[in-house]
Amino acid sequence: MADTFFKYDSVTIEFDGEVAVDSVSFLVNPGEILGVVGESGSGKSTIIKSINGILNSDACIKSGQIIYNDKKLLTLNNREMRRIRGKEIGMIFQDSIGALCPIRTIGNQIVEAIRAHERINKEQARERAFLLLEKFNFRDVNKLWKSYPFELSGGMNQRVGIAMAMLLNPPLLLADEPTSALDEQAAKAVLSELKRMSVENGTSIIMVTHDPQAVREICDHVLVLKNGNVVEQGSVNQVLNNPESDYTKALLDAVPVSRSDEWKISLA
Repeated sequence: MADTFFKYDSVTIEFDGEVAVDSVSFLVNPGEILGVVGESGSGKSTIIKSINGILNSDACIKSGQIIYNDKKLLTLNNREMRRIRGKEIGMIFQDSIGALCPIRTIGNQIVEAIRAHERINKEQARERAFLLLEKFNFRDVNKLWKSYPFELSGGMNQRVGIAMAMLLNPPLLLADEPTSALDEQAAKAVLSELKRMSVENGTSIIMVTHDPQAVREICDHVLVLKNGNVVEQGSVNQVLNNPESDYTKALLDAVPVSRSDEWKISLA
């Protein structure tokens, strides 16, 4: 077994000279789910993107290491990172429709995503996908399979994107606000599947979210960010039930107007 499964070690990231993530560190062990919470602009999504090597061109990682399975990700070239993305490190985007091709059917895109990383025929890929899609409460999976992204609602596209990331069973899954575009029933189904992956497959998950209830339901640990700095981190029970920071307390007291809204708080 590797000495370190995943370690985010003293990472500092700047955008055009402005610090967005300031010497942030955390560990994730196999099968653990880490929730990353904080206001809009706190650095949550920047951390997720830095792990997957998809930061914008104006971003610069100034210091630190990102280690996955003893691989120092920041030393890998683009070709080496492409081999890891999807199969070893999966990604659920906040807006999954942007990751889907508008002129190809959902079924074709799912099959291609699986076969790009596994030796599997089209029928086997289809059967595996159908099993997971049915768990996401799609009314007619056959119809969905033949549909194009523009024919689906935003929430349905989001669920498709989540399913595509989960189908490859990556050891590490990055989830950027995975339920923000979903209704309550769909969100519960997604959270249930994420938890199942963790328990049954030993998948480690780093989930950025604005929803404290989602953190309570499936996360083992939580990291609280403010302006790119770690305010508090620890077990979910420790941080959410007995927060030490006034900022964490304010986050927990703040109730978003809708599932898609970020926390908006004011600290004296």
